[in-house]
Amino acid sequence: MGSVIIYAVLILVIGLAVYGTVRRIRHGSSCCGEHDPAPKKVRVADRNKKNYPYVYELSVDGMHCANCARRVENGFNRQDGMWATADIGRKTVELRCKSPADEDTCRKIISAAGYTMLRIRSIT
Repeated sequence: MGSVIIYAVLILVIGLAVYGTVRRIRHGSSCCGEHDPAPKKVRVADRNKKNYPYVYELSVDGMHCANCARRVENGFNRQDGMWATADIGRKTVELRCKSPADEDTCRKIISAAGYTMLRIRSIT
């Protein structure tokens, strides 16, 4: 009788481990605490860097994984005339704009994605 209980517990533990692994594979595993699939990447139509004369470096707090970076990039790439590339290692975003960027607008876009903008610095 004791070995039946041990086998039942062992099967339960293995089942939970398999369930967790399958769930991570299907829905992704993010540091953000959200176990949703990674957001689809928003691509800008104009990928010619010469058309974006204003370049900024934004420091972003809270970006830890590729899903975080994609959320921030997508927030900017949905805007007309903006093209963002996030670097999670440096916790920065390179923002290219066709017209001068407004600090408040950048802060709102990053905040809507769930992160905090620390500073903005013009590269050009």
